[in-house]
Amino acid sequence: MRADLPTVDPSSAPWWEACERGELLIRRCDACGLAHHYPRQRCPTCWSEDVRWEAASGRGRLHTWSVVHAGALPPFSERLPYVVAIVALEEGPLLATNIVDADHARLAIDQDLVVVFERDEGSTVTVPRFRPA
Repeated sequence: MRADLPTVDPSSAPWWEACERGELLIRRCDACGLAHHYPRQRCPTCWSEDVRWEAASGRGRLHTWSVVHAGALPPFSERLPYVVAIVALEEGPLLATNIVDADHARLAIDQDLVVVFERDEGSTVTVPRFRPA
């Protein structure tokens, strides 16, 4: 198994299927109203099982990031340098991702971002990444 491929399980499969269609999903709890990510069967805030899938806007703000210049093992070493980031989605949840199509020196906290969906060569999944808006 490739180190850069996610494990798709029954609880996350709808999320990965939506990414394949170019749609970003989150889970929302109908008991407390809060959105969350990563996909799971219970709300991480109130533990309710009354959670549903919801389309996210695909917009967010840069919460934090790091530019990786060295030390990565294959297949990540082939992508150097790359940006690992946490994006605060417009709906509230934080999403671990990569920033693409950006000048690394111009990244800034709270910078507006939009989702793009990419499939790396040889990959079996489409992943959401973000670029400056």
